[in-house]
Amino acid sequence: MMQLDEIRALVAADLTAVDARIRGQLASDVALVSQVGEYIIGAGGKRLRPLLVVLAARAAGATGEGHIAAAALIEFIHTATLLHDDVVDDSSQRRGRDTANEMFGSPASVLVGDFLYSRAFQMMAALDSAAIIGVMADATNTIAAGEVLQLMNSHDPDTTEIRYLEVIDRKTARLFAAGARIAAIVAGAPPPIEEALERYGRHLGIAFQLVDDALDYRGDAATLGKNVGEDLAEGKPTLPLIHALGQARPEEAALIRTSIAEGGSDRHEAILAIVESTGGLDYTAELAATEADRALDALAGVPDSVYRDGLAALARFAVTRSA
Repeated sequence: MMQLDEIRALVAADLTAVDARIRGQLASDVALVSQVGEYIIGAGGKRLRPLLVVLAARAAGATGEGHIAAAALIEFIHTATLLHDDVVDDSSQRRGRDTANEMFGSPASVLVGDFLYSRAFQMMAALDSAAIIGVMADATNTIAAGEVLQLMNSHDPDTTEIRYLEVIDRKTARLFAAGARIAAIVAGAPPPIEEALERYGRHLGIAFQLVDDALDYRGDAATLGKNVGEDLAEGKPTLPLIHALGQARPEEAALIRTSIAEGGSDRHEAILAIVESTGGLDYTAELAATEADRALDALAGVPDSVYRDGLAALARFAVTRSA
């Protein structure tokens, strides 16, 4: 199986160009904007979304530079959501260091997040494609609604699996799907390839988030770059916990319900033991694997190439990663 570095190597020059475009577009005559933007963008991370965009564009036959701008604007939107998420969640760690709101304060993080959103739309306008603007306008609106749905689920022990999956479909998968679709648009690919890549991106995004939520219970903080157990501490009922709640003994279920309602990290070890004993992590992993298989199935509608191979490897990486 291809490793992430090998997947990146397929489009190394494109990724270098994307990084240069990102930093160029961060420029502002307001120093704090550049400072906060560079702080969070400069933290690196996996950059899976830009990688997805450039791989999808090349798989769809892209030859120009439109996919570079598309990948950069997707990363800007993702970064804006991170800035806003960390404020809403009062998170202190991301990618192994202090969050922007911890460093610069919540007002600066929210406002710079707004700057990044608006910069992304400036970049869309420069691509001069009504189709791209339509896809991204719908996507950002859906993501915002997903954030509100997640807020409504927070501290609610009656959150169902269906409600949880709706949140990750809107909040995470929609941006993956939109990135893959606009990659096909800038490549000038026909509608069937657009649709195949959009399906691929959606299922990849769901698989990625399911694994992320499982890693919150069994990951390592140093490897993950964030505090393990954050979801439980913030009262977020993610799938491992929802499944455990349905399978646990009455006294265990009562502890889970209290933990969701009150939040906090003091019950983390006890809850982890319940999640493991009730198969919550295995259940989540199985669902993630199913979503990855659906992503792979969608690639049947994309012409054979090393870039399609890279997309397939990315789907497999999403469910085998440990960070």
